[in-house]
Amino acid sequence: MPLPITSIYAALFALFFVVLSFRVIGARRAGRVAIGDGGNRELLRRLRTHANFAEYVPMTIVLMALMELSGSPAWQLHLVGGLLAAGRFLHAVGFGREPEIMVLRVAGMVLTLSALILTALANLGLGSVVSHVLA
Repeated sequence: MPLPITSIYAALFALFFVVLSFRVIGARRAGRVAIGDGGNRELLRRLRTHANFAEYVPMTIVLMALMELSGSPAWQLHLVGGLLAAGRFLHAVGFGREPEIMVLRVAGMVLTLSALILTALANLGLGSVVSHVLA
């Protein structure tokens, strides 16, 4: 069964992941660091921004796919996909620089965790709760 909505978000997140990867590669080259962070704070931030993305996005995408397979309405999928996209963007901008912009970092995590929690609740059969929260 095709998953057109989840596929769009997965593809967009894959491209975003590539951008974060190139930022890590650029910092590695600039600092001449092959393994680890070499004590380079900019590289460390870029590594953690990249890793944080890799820690949260896949689980949420899987849960979105399960929601779509279960027949969740398109608006719910777009809403959680949008929350995740906004959250990951704000987190990358807020955390990925020195000095960090704490308000963006926190907002990014709140939106990311909201998407993860809502997709988890929907997959636990609590779709009516999700609909009520999102309405």
